[in-house]
Amino acid sequence: MGFTSQHRITPALIGSLLILASSCALGQATAKPADKVNPLIGSSNGGNTYPGAVMPFGMLQWSPENTRGKHARTASPSGYQYDARRIRGFSLTHLSGAGCAGASGDVPMMPVTMPITISPVTDAKDERYAADFRHEDERATPGRYEVKLANGVQVTLAAATRSGMASFSFPDGQPANLLIRVSDSEVGSSDASVDVDSVNRTISGAVTSGNFCGYLAKADQRSYYTLYFVARFDQSFTAKGTWQDASVHPDGTTAKGGTGYDAKGFPTPGKGSGAWVAFDPAKGPVHVRVGISYVSLDNARANLAAEISQDADVEQVAGHAHDAWNDMLSRIAIDGGSAEQQTVFYTALYHSLLHPNVFSDVNGEYRGFDQQTHRVTGAQKIQYANFSGWDVYRSQLQLVTWLLPGVGSDIAQSLYNQAQQNNGEWDRWTHNSGGTHVMSGDPSVPALADIYAFGGRGFDFQAAYASLVRAATEPTAHDLSDDGCNVECVGQRPSLDQWLKLHYIATQSHAWGGAAETLEDATADFALSQLAKDVHDSANAQRFLARSSYWRSLYNPKVGYIQNRNVDGSWPAFSPSSDDGFVEGSAAVYVWMVPFDVHGLFQAMGGDAQASARLDRFFHDEHGNWAVTNAGPMHAELNNEPSVATPWLYDFARQPYKTQDTVRTVLERYWKNAPDGIPGNDDLGEMSSWYVWSALGLYPEIPGRAELLVSSPLFPHAAIHREGGDVVIEAPNASSENRFIHALSVDGHAYAKPWLPASFAEHGGKLHVELQHSIDSAWGSKPANAPPSFSTSGS
Repeated sequence: MGFTSQHRITPALIGSLLILASSCALGQATAKPADKVNPLIGSSNGGNTYPGAVMPFGMLQWSPENTRGKHARTASPSGYQYDARRIRGFSLTHLSGAGCAGASGDVPMMPVTMPITISPVTDAKDERYAADFRHEDERATPGRYEVKLANGVQVTLAAATRSGMASFSFPDGQPANLLIRVSDSEVGSSDASVDVDSVNRTISGAVTSGNFCGYLAKADQRSYYTLYFVARFDQSFTAKGTWQDASVHPDGTTAKGGTGYDAKGFPTPGKGSGAWVAFDPAKGPVHVRVGISYVSLDNARANLAAEISQDADVEQVAGHAHDAWNDMLSRIAIDGGSAEQQTVFYTALYHSLLHPNVFSDVNGEYRGFDQQTHRVTGAQKIQYANFSGWDVYRSQLQLVTWLLPGVGSDIAQSLYNQAQQNNGEWDRWTHNSGGTHVMSGDPSVPALADIYAFGGRGFDFQAAYASLVRAATEPTAHDLSDDGCNVECVGQRPSLDQWLKLHYIATQSHAWGGAAETLEDATADFALSQLAKDVHDSANAQRFLARSSYWRSLYNPKVGYIQNRNVDGSWPAFSPSSDDGFVEGSAAVYVWMVPFDVHGLFQAMGGDAQASARLDRFFHDEHGNWAVTNAGPMHAELNNEPSVATPWLYDFARQPYKTQDTVRTVLERYWKNAPDGIPGNDDLGEMSSWYVWSALGLYPEIPGRAELLVSSPLFPHAAIHREGGDVVIEAPNASSENRFIHALSVDGHAYAKPWLPASFAEHGGKLHVELQHSIDSAWGSKPANAPPSFSTSGS
């Protein structure tokens, strides 16, 4: 009733996923997890999340665009900022937790209660065609968003995977107009078009955009995707019109023209196009069904027809999305803890499962990096897009694949497909059908190794591995180019020639920061050595493991830090508080970023005791207070990726109780059920995935491997439902007071190590964790029980 038989937006459509029959945790029924999600968490304090309607990994994300009174700039990179109380439209696409000036935000629709007498693109301060709103009149739940605007219009949005449905209830006695701001993507557009078909009550069109972080470098001041949309209304239009730049055309049916990008990479003020249609408010709410595609208008129509039938209503679409989220979130069932903690947990899991996004249409077609149309083939079911590689290789891809190996496999295949279509280059930050090169390193290697290690095996592994080996051994023109530097250096392996010759990336290079690039390349080469083992390429396994030790080339024993180094081998002036040579962090932050060779790092620092003392100073100020976010460059920044793995290093230093104390402190102090409840950019779910792992008391510390480090679980009971075998975690004494492990058993057997082997992640098992209020410095402290570390000796 309302949905076609083909439209079953279940996990099967995004990876042949199992549907759980209930959300029972250890046999005790709990409230449905989707009811515990608060999409407004992270919508302030730089979290940059959005509250709108979306399916798991959905192509369409229908959410508000807020404004601070400057039409050419978004209020937030996600389009939504909690303290910006004015909305200028409801766009069909968004990224969650990204930085820069924003991305996507395509085709905002805005209901207004005034005549259209001036062009909306000339409303430079969003004074006329935007509307205030109150949070008291707003409600966001998984798959649904609603708000009543100050102009009296009630807006309800609901999402399917590649389509959505909206309801606009206009007040009586006023004009009832809907603006289709087709050119007004968040960071502008190079082209746009719209067509109004009054006979069929349809508006269709397209916008060509890109420009992610384009204001930072010319290399990304360009378009690389086109979004097509078809909007079908249930009411006739009483009037219509279009605009192009400053010109308004009453009764117009077509318009064309993007905003362009100005000299600084922002949308050009006063440029753009769109259309409006009017309705009779006496006829009740206006309903619109919208289908989108990155391939063609025909595919947008097909996506809509397959997913939302003509007789559907908003409640049905929203209800179906809610059910899909329940199925997805029920893969982890928790019991105990406070209601607030459960909301924070399930919201973090929700944010972890928003990206990457479905990018192929219902017929399997998608737009490739070569701007040609391709179709998924073989075992691949879905092509995915939007990959923030520098972020998500640390823990998000491991979580997604651990829960959904089919999705993980398709993500890996998607990345390889992109590289094939991109002349063999794997881009580190991909957006729709283009690479943006944003951030540093070569994160595609640990990303694929993570996916493979956590059970994603259904992709063209041999060919992908061969491609990554070529990229790691054969410098390209892009690797030797300064285009895009610093933030968007175009090479997959910037200054690869230096890596091969000097065994480090120097101060003078084609990279954002030589020291940071060196550490990222060392991690990539370690991950490549693990992939080589998986394909039984022993020679390259040893070769890349040896290359992973190149981090030592920049460890200066005289200062005890990783340090920038000149091409001639000399050391420039140095301060551990400086970010010279580093990316979004200081030398004090980056010195710890050798997660695959922690024992080697500790030995370089003088041993476990010296390393542990340095960690103490890293996490605390001179007065002994916690210093884990915004405490200055000499301390941890657990609101950003370079620091996220550091609390777990105490497990290697034979002081796992300090890991337990630090992780629990961050969980309880900096994550909360509030708009500022994420301590920094969520980065397409990476930071939220850190929370999910940490709340479970587990963490995938070593990129490309599936060993899990252990800390104290936040909840008394958790069950992770997986195809390879369930994981059950019992910690009956878990509470804010009890955060220290006294004993651990695995499948009923006493276990004294603060880490679990890869076989546990693969096959599952049962953990029983005894927690107590007082520190147990003995548990997990024997040298033989420390987590593994990997060097050229293979130890």
